[in-house]
Order: sequence, then structure tokens, then C-alpha cells
Amino acid sequence: MAAPAPRRLVGDIGATNARFALVDTAGHVQRTRVLACDDYPTIEDALTAYLGEDGASELPREAALAVASPITSDHVTLTNHPWSFTISGLKRHFGLSRLIVLNDFTANALAMPHLEAEERLVVGGGSAVPGMPIGVLGPGTGLGVSGLVPAQGGAWIPLSGEGGHITMAPADERESIVLDRMRRRFDHVSAERALSGQGLVNLYNILAEIEGVPAAPYSPAQIADHHIGVSDPLVRAALAMFCAMLGTVAGNLALTLGARGGVYIAGGIVPRLGASFADSEFRERFEAKGRFKQYLAAIPTYVVTHAIPAFLGLTAVLDRPG
Repeated sequence: MAAPAPRRLVGDIGATNARFALVDTAGHVQRTRVLACDDYPTIEDALTAYLGEDGASELPREAALAVASPITSDHVTLTNHPWSFTISGLKRHFGLSRLIVLNDFTANALAMPHLEAEERLVVGGGSAVPGMPIGVLGPGTGLGVSGLVPAQGGAWIPLSGEGGHITMAPADERESIVLDRMRRRFDHVSAERALSGQGLVNLYNILAEIEGVPAAPYSPAQIADHHIGVSDPLVRAALAMFCAMLGTVAGNLALTLGARGGVYIAGGIVPRLGASFADSEFRERFEAKGRFKQYLAAIPTYVVTHAIPAFLGLTAVLDRPG
């Protein structure tokens, strides 16, 4: 029997990469491709390049895109990249009968109920309470934050917010010093200023400044690289502070949402840290909320290891009646 024909397009579009795939009628993801955003002047150009790869004569009629931007109107501009488009114009340009555009972490949140056990790693203790809210956050080029609130009939309502831009608060004296120095550079020191790829660089550079030593021109990937950290104590210190601060923000999200269904860490950075993340201060800081320590100790935290969880969320959205 022939495989079901691909009929729907999904895309996860961040500031660095645009990931596209086709989903067939059985829900199988096919032809996943990762394109560098900087290689294409517009999102239309990137989509045209993807769709034209194999010369298929029949284009998808339905599409869902997760975009690293708040979706507040027909006009969309990526937060950390120059791409800009209108939803109606994109739909018309590709002759789509249906186009859904979501914030990228809204799509990630919608994926969480569909993860298999092997697509997440448990960090710390706690047990998820069925039917309770779920928190989702993830450092990458930026810091995405979302959540799921249960609805009737086992459905979930995703939260579309910009929690990555909350004000970053210090949890100890050293973090106070670092954030004070950061305030000299930025008019607002958001969580994203520390908990993102560039945030890793910000932390490393400021720690070097405090120590009075020259900062090496490391990229975010280099600072997150265990092998470099073995020989550079400032890289280790920056990564340790990053993980601890992420625990603070994740604990704040858990308290705000009452996320007794668990808190999931996605994004492009943490899943690459492997066992070192579990050994960091993340979980200790997650629970360090004074009188609510036991409340948080009961909430499980997970690292999402699925390669592109947004595709799961987007497929679930497309499966809903149009």
C-alpha cells in the first residue's frame, strides 16, 4: 500500500534557523530540513527554497508555522531577526486554504502532552499531577516561555506570552554584582539578557570583567561546550550561573502557573548540556523559594530531547477542526 501523500506544511522559525517539514495524512513527519535564516532575504524565499527542493507539482494546502515573535495582528516581525511578513499575504502567496501562525513557544507548549517518555529527561524529583497546568521555557537565540492550562474534555489551552522579557532578579550577591554590571549595558535587564545564547556570552564577558582578565571571543556554543569549560574556569562559572538563574526563572514560572503538571525545559541550549545540566544548581535553585520549597520539590522538571517539539504542537493544531 502506498504511503499517505504529504499534505500539510509545518515550520519552526527562530532567529537563527527555519525548520520545515511535511506532514502526511497519517501524521508522519517527512522531509525535515533546516535552513539558515540569514541565507534568505525573506520568509517567502526560504519557503520557496524548501518547497522547490524536489520539484513536487502539488504544494501543501494547509500550513502551520511557529514563529519567534508575539502574534498580535496580521503583521508579524521576528523579535531577533529582520524577517517580517503578513499572515494573509503569506497565505495568498502560496495559495494556502489554511494557514495558522503561532508564537514558537506556544507551539512548543502544545507539544508537551504528545511527548513520549524517551523524548524527555527527568531532572530532580517530584511527580506530575494529571490535569494540572504545565510550564514550558527554553533558552535559545532568545528565551521562550509558555504554559498549558487544562480545559474541559482533556483539552489544553496554551498561553501566548512574552515571559522571556520579565526583569531578571538576582538570587545571591554574585548575581547582584553581575546584573548590576549588565544594567550599565542595557536599559532593561530581562531574563533573556542572561538566559539565551547571547546571554551566555553576556555572563561570561561580565565575569571576565569582574575578574579583571581579558574575555576570549567565545560563541554561545563554545561557552556551552564541556570540553572548553574543562580548561577555562570562567566558562564553567558562566555556565553554572546560567543554569542556576534558569532554575530561578523556572521556579517563578511554576509558582505563577501552579504548574503541578511539571515544568519542561526546551530550546536549543539546555538539551545539549547533557548530564552536566542535571549536576548543576538548576534544580536546587528551582526549589529555593523559602516557605514554598516543599511545594516546588513536588513538581517534576524535564529537559525536552525531541529534536523539534514545535512540529508536534503544530500538527496537533492542524488536527483540530478548521
